[in-house]
Amino acid sequence: MEIRRVTRAEDVQAAGHLFDSPPLPEATARFLADDRHHLLVAYVDDAPAAMVTGVETTHPDRGTTMLLHELGVDARFIGRGIGPALTTALADLARDLGCYGMWVLADPDNPAARSVYRCAGGVARQGPQEVLDWSFGDGAPF
Repeated sequence: MEIRRVTRAEDVQAAGHLFDSPPLPEATARFLADDRHHLLVAYVDDAPAAMVTGVETTHPDRGTTMLLHELGVDARFIGRGIGPALTTALADLARDLGCYGMWVLADPDNPAARSVYRCAGGVARQGPQEVLDWSFGDGAPF
Protein backbone atom coordinates (compact mmCIF):
# COMPACT_ATOMS: atom_id res chain seq x y z
CA MET A 1 0.00 0.00 0.00
CA GLU A 2 1.14 3.53 -0.82
CA ILE A 3 -0.50 6.73 0.45
CA ARG A 4 -0.32 9.78 -1.81
CA ARG A 5 -1.64 13.30 -1.54
CA VAL A 6 -3.90 13.89 -4.54
CA THR A 7 -3.73 17.30 -6.21
CA ARG A 8 -5.00 16.62 -9.75
CA ALA A 9 -8.64 16.43 -10.84
CA GLU A 10 -8.03 13.32 -12.93
CA ASP A 11 -6.73 11.50 -9.85
CA VAL A 12 -9.85 12.52 -7.92
CA GLN A 13 -12.03 11.15 -10.73
CA ALA A 14 -10.03 7.90 -10.78
CA ALA A 15 -10.77 7.51 -7.06
CA GLY A 16 -14.40 8.57 -7.51
CA HIS A 17 -15.79 5.19 -6.43
CA LEU A 18 -14.45 5.84 -2.93
CA PHE A 19 -16.67 8.88 -2.33
CA ASP A 20 -20.32 8.85 -1.25
CA SER A 21 -21.25 10.27 -4.67
CA PRO A 22 -19.29 10.83 -7.88
CA PRO A 23 -16.99 13.87 -7.60
CA LEU A 24 -18.39 17.01 -9.21
CA PRO A 25 -15.90 18.71 -11.58
CA GLU A 26 -16.58 22.25 -10.29
CA ALA A 27 -16.41 21.22 -6.63
CA THR A 28 -13.27 19.16 -7.29
CA ALA A 29 -11.54 22.17 -8.87
CA ARG A 30 -12.52 24.38 -5.94
CA PHE A 31 -11.37 21.78 -3.40
CA LEU A 32 -7.99 21.31 -5.09
CA ALA A 33 -7.43 25.07 -5.46
CA ASP A 34 -7.55 25.60 -1.68
CA ASP A 35 -4.33 24.60 0.07
CA ARG A 36 -6.29 24.08 3.32
CA HIS A 37 -8.12 21.13 1.74
CA HIS A 38 -6.38 17.76 1.74
CA LEU A 39 -7.11 14.50 -0.06
CA LEU A 40 -5.00 11.43 0.66
CA VAL A 41 -5.52 8.25 -1.36
CA ALA A 42 -4.22 4.81 -0.49
CA TYR A 43 -3.21 2.76 -3.53
CA VAL A 44 -2.88 -1.00 -3.66
CA ASP A 45 -1.13 -2.22 -6.81
CA ASP A 46 -1.50 1.34 -8.17
CA ALA A 47 -5.32 1.22 -7.86
CA PRO A 48 -7.21 3.60 -5.50
CA ALA A 49 -8.28 1.52 -2.49
CA ALA A 50 -9.28 4.18 0.05
CA MET A 51 -9.34 7.93 0.60
CA VAL A 52 -9.57 10.47 3.38
CA THR A 53 -10.32 14.18 3.13
CA GLY A 54 -9.35 16.80 5.66
CA VAL A 55 -10.05 20.51 5.95
CA GLU A 56 -8.04 22.93 8.06
CA THR A 57 -10.21 25.30 10.07
CA THR A 58 -8.88 28.28 11.98
CA HIS A 59 -10.49 30.16 14.84
CA PRO A 60 -9.07 33.40 16.30
CA ASP A 61 -8.82 32.17 19.88
CA ARG A 62 -7.80 28.56 19.22
CA GLY A 63 -5.62 28.35 16.14
CA THR A 64 -5.96 25.75 13.41
CA THR A 65 -7.40 22.26 13.64
CA MET A 66 -7.96 19.55 11.03
CA LEU A 67 -11.48 18.28 10.38
CA LEU A 68 -11.46 14.73 9.05
CA HIS A 69 -14.34 15.23 6.64
CA GLU A 70 -14.70 11.83 5.02
CA LEU A 71 -13.07 8.42 4.96
CA GLY A 72 -13.95 5.92 2.25
CA VAL A 73 -12.58 2.41 1.81
CA ASP A 74 -13.34 0.16 -1.17
CA ALA A 75 -15.25 -2.86 0.14
CA ARG A 76 -12.56 -5.19 -1.25
CA PHE A 77 -10.00 -3.63 1.12
CA ILE A 78 -11.93 -3.38 4.37
CA GLY A 79 -10.19 -5.06 7.29
CA ARG A 80 -6.66 -4.60 5.97
CA GLY A 81 -5.75 -1.61 8.15
CA ILE A 82 -5.98 0.93 5.34
CA GLY A 83 -8.57 3.12 7.12
CA PRO A 84 -6.45 3.53 10.26
CA ALA A 85 -3.32 4.09 8.12
CA LEU A 86 -5.02 6.89 6.17
CA THR A 87 -6.40 8.45 9.35
CA THR A 88 -2.93 8.37 10.90
CA ALA A 89 -1.43 9.88 7.72
CA LEU A 90 -3.93 12.76 7.90
CA ALA A 91 -3.14 13.27 11.60
CA ASP A 92 0.58 13.33 10.76
CA LEU A 93 -0.06 15.90 8.02
CA ALA A 94 -2.11 18.02 10.45
CA ARG A 95 0.71 17.90 12.99
CA ASP A 96 3.26 18.85 10.31
CA LEU A 97 1.08 21.80 9.29
CA GLY A 98 0.99 23.09 12.87
CA CYS A 99 -2.61 22.12 13.67
CA TYR A 100 -3.30 21.82 17.39
CA GLY A 101 -5.53 18.78 16.83
CA MET A 102 -7.82 16.84 14.53
CA TRP A 103 -11.46 15.88 14.94
CA VAL A 104 -14.21 13.91 13.23
CA LEU A 105 -17.91 13.36 13.78
CA ALA A 106 -18.79 9.68 13.83
CA ASP A 107 -22.35 8.42 13.85
CA PRO A 108 -23.17 6.40 16.98
CA ASP A 109 -24.69 3.72 14.73
CA ASN A 110 -21.44 3.30 12.76
CA PRO A 111 -19.22 1.18 15.01
CA ALA A 112 -16.84 0.35 12.15
CA ALA A 113 -15.93 4.01 11.62
CA ARG A 114 -15.60 4.63 15.34
CA SER A 115 -13.31 1.60 15.61
CA VAL A 116 -11.10 2.86 12.77
CA TYR A 117 -10.73 6.28 14.40
CA ARG A 118 -9.93 4.78 17.81
CA CYS A 119 -7.41 2.41 16.23
CA ALA A 120 -5.68 5.47 14.72
CA GLY A 121 -5.44 7.17 18.13
CA GLY A 122 -8.70 9.12 18.27
CA VAL A 123 -10.27 9.56 21.70
CA ALA A 124 -14.06 9.71 22.01
CA ARG A 125 -15.43 12.64 23.96
CA GLN A 126 -18.69 12.01 25.76
CA GLY A 127 -21.08 14.86 26.14
CA PRO A 128 -24.45 16.33 25.35
CA GLN A 129 -23.43 17.68 21.94
CA GLU A 130 -25.61 17.19 18.92
CA VAL A 131 -25.10 17.84 15.22
CA LEU A 132 -27.36 20.34 13.51
CA ASP A 133 -27.36 20.71 9.73
CA TRP A 134 -28.29 23.49 7.34
CA SER A 135 -29.09 22.46 3.77
CA PHE A 136 -28.91 25.09 1.04
CA GLY A 137 -30.55 24.01 -2.19
CA ASP A 138 -31.28 20.71 -3.86
CA GLY A 139 -27.61 19.70 -4.25
CA ALA A 140 -26.90 19.53 -0.51
CA PRO A 141 -25.89 16.04 0.64
CA PHE A 142 -27.79 16.19 3.95
